Amino acid sequence: MKFIEFGFEPELLEGLNAMGFETATPVQAQAIPAIMEGRDVLACAQTGTGKTAAFLLPILNELTKNPNEGVDTIIMEPTRELAVQVDNQLEALSYFTPVSSIAVYGGRDGHAMEQEKRALKRGANIIVATPGRLLAHLSMGYVNLKSVRHLILDEGDRMLDMGFAPDIMDIVNQLPRERQTLLFSATMPQLIRQFAKQLMRERPAEVSVAISKPAENILQLAYEVDDSGKIRLTEKILENNKRLQRVLIFAGTKKVVRELAASLNRRGLDVGAISSDLAQDEREAQLQAFTGGSQPILVATDVLSRGIDVKGIDAVINYDVPGDAEDYVHRIGRTARAEASGMAFTFVNHKDRGRFKRIEELIEMKIRILPLPDELADAKPRPGSGGSGGGGGRGRGRGGNQGRRGSSGPRQSAKAGQDRRGGGDNRRKGSRGPRKDGGGNQK
Repeated sequence: MKFIEFGFEPELLEGLNAMGFETATPVQAQAIPAIMEGRDVLACAQTGTGKTAAFLLPILNELTKNPNEGVDTIIMEPTRELAVQVDNQLEALSYFTPVSSIAVYGGRDGHAMEQEKRALKRGANIIVATPGRLLAHLSMGYVNLKSVRHLILDEGDRMLDMGFAPDIMDIVNQLPRERQTLLFSATMPQLIRQFAKQLMRERPAEVSVAISKPAENILQLAYEVDDSGKIRLTEKILENNKRLQRVLIFAGTKKVVRELAASLNRRGLDVGAISSDLAQDEREAQLQAFTGGSQPILVATDVLSRGIDVKGIDAVINYDVPGDAEDYVHRIGRTARAEASGMAFTFVNHKDRGRFKRIEELIEMKIRILPLPDELADAKPRPGSGGSGGGGGRGRGRGGNQGRRGSSGPRQSAKAGQDRRGGGDNRRKGSRGPRKDGGGNQK
């Protein structure tokens, strides 16, 4: 479906044309008409399917056609990084429209808080916010939400996982009852459906885009290794694959992120680290160094597994097996962007075998297990070893080629998911023309 078929206002189409957007993704084709009809929407769609534009475009179209003098739309995001990225995409798409917006998130200095306060008091049309920061402003009494017509919850499953449900309800209770509510989530467990019932009118439109499998051009490999050998194994991978210029390493906890980055730096590698412990400016500096190539290796928690678009990542290392199988797809999806190829290594200790098996069931393939280097033979996992936690489950054999059994070589998964997220800094609209990188890649 072409964007010109939706009946968008000329100003919005002008921005889409400037950014080179012509054809809608499946989630956009399903969600946009329902949103334009004024229906509540419950959508299941992963990052990389174009879901952000799916909710931004109809809201921008409505505001262009029927302006609202006050706060019209609240978009809630679970992390600062996602709030910034959605605001950047919003800025690009709305460039030729009269719509105003502000990103509201913590971790910055008092000047940022004051800037947010001024925009909220003026009644910026669209607020992209993390729940805690928005509640901080609401508690001071200067934000008028009586004019809100749209509420959007993005990454709904992650919001609930992070414990934001009470904060969200505190905000919702201050909104008009007559409004349009949109909830987008990468997964749709019963908990999300129950939560949606509290927020939405009866019978919302339901949109579902199948969970995309890892891109075919990602070579997925694994090692069975005890925790004691993981740092040495990481070094060996980096040493034996010199062509890997940019590597993203995911660890399960903030503590492991800090310890792993420190250990690798002591061994002469240039490694950065990102977790929710860092102040926002520190996180942005680390990410910018990684994006720009000045720091080739970055260790992170799952705060970077969704929605962060860094081009040119050659490999992802899962230092710990993720707790949810779907997080594995999100993690390794950071590599092999825009038709490039990439590698994904996963370290599996004894306790993580159950989790690893669930990943293979989700992606419907066997991940090839490589033998440990000779010098790491003593790091083979033993029953009772491994501190990552995880589900029991029975161990799996070392055989198993990647892909169908009996295939002649490694085979990747079926379908490449499109990632259309933009990056960039958090500047206000009007400072420049539409971007073609960060706007040029569709969300």
